[in-house]
Amino acid sequence: MEKVYERNKLLANFNTSFCPGCMHGTAVKLICEVATELGIEDSIVGVMPIGCSVQWGMFVNFDTFGVPHGRAAATATGYKRNRPDNVLVVYQGDGDCSSIGLCETVHAANRGENFTVIMINNQVYGMTGGQAAPTTLPGQKTTTSQAGKNIEEMGNPLNLAEMIAGLPTPKYVTRQTLHTPKGVLAAKKAIKKAFEIQIDGGGYSFVELLSACPTNWKMTPGNAVKYMNEVVTKQYPVGDLKG
Repeated sequence: MEKVYERNKLLANFNTSFCPGCMHGTAVKLICEVATELGIEDSIVGVMPIGCSVQWGMFVNFDTFGVPHGRAAATATGYKRNRPDNVLVVYQGDGDCSSIGLCETVHAANRGENFTVIMINNQVYGMTGGQAAPTTLPGQKTTTSQAGKNIEEMGNPLNLAEMIAGLPTPKYVTRQTLHTPKGVLAAKKAIKKAFEIQIDGGGYSFVELLSACPTNWKMTPGNAVKYMNEVVTKQYPVGDLKG
């Protein structure tokens, strides 16, 4: 029988520990597939900050290193400047990237550092208990907004991709989603373009990927997908913003 699909060799040979319906696993799989297609298996390196994203280093067969909460872009800057031949992937959640790490994120983007940031946006702090994040939607219930996020008190959702796209230096800024087959294909294409820019020495790329968090949203995976269609993508429209 002809083999039409096989497990990517950059994926470790055991199941991930991500929650059912979480789309981090899909994002990690796409990174591995793109790395194989580009032939960078021996040069790709991943950055693991605090959050659900800290787990991904256990599920891949290439080098990764951990960093303190919010300091991924700053640490990545030092690493990439010293090891420019590595393809560096800064893999962050929205809480890490757009809250405690916002300063580092924006300044790395503004400097045009030559690495790729992939931010998983599930609108909550997933690993630490489902607290509200800068990306939390109006009226969304979390452990720190149990009556629903109040915009007057907590501010509007932060559209970080639009903020970064407004800077002069980033070469590629995009937002894609992981909740539909079409979205997954577009996300893979975006990751590949970001890696190619980095390989060619082109500079900074920011790839935001919308993901569900059924555990902290208190939804079934099926209802979470419906919620993404009807609510999440309205606040965070998908598509390229720059480049």
